[in-house]
Amino acid sequence: MTAISLEQAGGDRPGAAPRPAAYAWVVFALTFGLLISDYMARQVLNAVFPLLKAEWALSDTQLGALSGVVALMVGLLTFPLSLLADRWGWIRSITLMAVLWSIATLVCGMAKSYEAMFAGRLLVGIGEAAYGSVGIAVVVSVFPKSMRATLAAAFMAGGLVGQVLGVGLGGYIADIYGWRTAFVAIAIGGLALALVYPLVVQQRRTNALAERLGNAPGRSEGARPSLKLLFARRALICAYVGSGLQLYVGGALPAWLPTYFHDYYGLSVSAAAVRAAMFLLAGGAGMVLCAMLSDRLSRRRPSAKYTLAFTCSLLCATALLIAFALPPGPLQLAALAVGMFFAAATSGPAGAMVANLTPLRIHGSAFATLTVANNALGLAAGPILTGRLADSWGLAGALAVLPVPCVAAAIIFWIGRRSYPADLAASAAQG
Repeated sequence: MTAISLEQAGGDRPGAAPRPAAYAWVVFALTFGLLISDYMARQVLNAVFPLLKAEWALSDTQLGALSGVVALMVGLLTFPLSLLADRWGWIRSITLMAVLWSIATLVCGMAKSYEAMFAGRLLVGIGEAAYGSVGIAVVVSVFPKSMRATLAAAFMAGGLVGQVLGVGLGGYIADIYGWRTAFVAIAIGGLALALVYPLVVQQRRTNALAERLGNAPGRSEGARPSLKLLFARRALICAYVGSGLQLYVGGALPAWLPTYFHDYYGLSVSAAAVRAAMFLLAGGAGMVLCAMLSDRLSRRRPSAKYTLAFTCSLLCATALLIAFALPPGPLQLAALAVGMFFAAATSGPAGAMVANLTPLRIHGSAFATLTVANNALGLAAGPILTGRLADSWGLAGALAVLPVPCVAAAIIFWIGRRSYPADLAASAAQG
């Protein structure tokens, strides 16, 4: 493959890359901040599971539904809402989404029953539905192509930072002031950031920077590429499916670790939340470090993304298999930390795979498709199915099945690896 075709395919090309502009880092910081708010609103619930269970006499299945309904709505609505955002404008869409999920979080804090809480969580999911895909499309557009995997993982690590703060800070506030105050505090912070965002991040300036970097097509480039290209390559489909399956673990562990530490280690709500937050930090570190390694390895061997994703999935499966075969104690905690490190480590490589195998003009839709897979197969399924299994087998038994989707993800990534070079060349030939 020629150097030109590699560059068109999305930046899997050795050599020097342009340095990102200062404005790009401002865009990243504010978009990253909103993603933190997004996941704080999503994950604060998990810190207060024991309190809600006691106050409203809920089952684990009901608790899992409260957690999973957000990801379920994201999975159902991210694609149509991302298409609307592509046409209406990314910056305006992001602002509207942030306002909606923040108000919905406020509604959760005022809920008087399980049904009212479920309705509030449903609205949180609607507000967050397209943010991941639109936010990463904005970030990718203002940075050089050679930084895609690192940016995708660093951006998605904002989700884990939000989980850490949502669980840790939410549990701390709930322990002192009650669970309602935890929701209200996070809602107010999200609204404040949503109001600042459009004042600083402006669509015209963002478009101009993307044009200079070759990340946005000119007006003369003709019709928008067919959305059939979102599913035109086997390696691309494997990226969607493999990423979603691996994030089953990335959804289940953040949702249920606070409860697991509360029930099996005898910790208070706040102590369990803080311990879970430390494990989520390990997950964020794994996302960023593995993505940086992916970018470095892919300079010479583009298919290294798939090899790395395959390896991370197998390492996660092994660590979790060991962890839940052990009784509660230091050895189990060590194995759990390793498993959490690799739980979402495939996110950066998968985001780069999708970017490299789809045309620039449909990147918003491509990332929306990835988000659908991540939520439908992983982030929604993980909490909901784990809660259902926990009612029958106990929480430890439900978590013990987590290696299974990891192994399935590894198999899918290996299949994608075999066709990636040919698919990348074909994608480049189509422009």
